[in-house]
Amino acid sequence: MSEHATGLTRRCFLAGTGTVAVVSLSGCLGNSEEIDPVSIESGQNCDQCGMVIDQHPGPVGQTYYQDNTPEGHDPPARFCSTTCTYRHRFAKEQSGWTPAETFLTDYSTTDYEIRTDGGKTIISRHLEAEAFAPVGQLTVVANSDVEGTMGTAIVPFSDSADAESFAEEYGGQTLPAEDISRELVGGM
Repeated sequence: MSEHATGLTRRCFLAGTGTVAVVSLSGCLGNSEEIDPVSIESGQNCDQCGMVIDQHPGPVGQTYYQDNTPEGHDPPARFCSTTCTYRHRFAKEQSGWTPAETFLTDYSTTDYEIRTDGGKTIISRHLEAEAFAPVGQLTVVANSDVEGTMGTAIVPFSDSADAESFAEEYGGQTLPAEDISRELVGGM
C-alpha cells in the first residue's frame, strides 16, 4: 500500500471516528430535553382552582410532569399561586403523576412591590418566563404577613439572604422550597 493510500485511510478512519463520537454524543443529549419555564399569558386559568392567573397578585407557579399533561392545553400546568402549585402537585402525585420540574416566581430576580390593599399586605405578581426558577434553587418564606392570590403567600427567593431579610420584615419562616409539606399547605 502506498503512503498516500495509508494517509487517506487514516484520515477516513479519524473522520469516521469523529463522526461516530459526535453522533453518539448528540444522541445522548437528545434524550434529556431541557425544561424551561414559560411566560404565563393573559387570560390563562389556574389548573388547580380555575382562577384567571393574571387577575390576581402574588407568586405563581408552573409544573411539567414526566408522562402526563394538563387537561385542555400543552404543558406546563400553570397556577395562580404557590399554594395552588403545591396542592396540584400533591394531588397529582397521589394519582401517579411524577413532576419533572416545578418553577415558582423568584423574587430575588424581580423588581417586586409590596402594597396595602383593603388592609391586606400584598406582593406583586410576575408572569414572564425570566421571573421563574426551579424549586430546587429556591428558599421560601411561609406564614408571613404578605398575601397573594390564595391568602397568605409562600414567597420564593433564589438568594436565601433575600428570604431571611423578607422574613425579618414581614414575619414567617424560611425553608427550602422542596421541603413544603402537605400539612403546611393545608394549613394555609
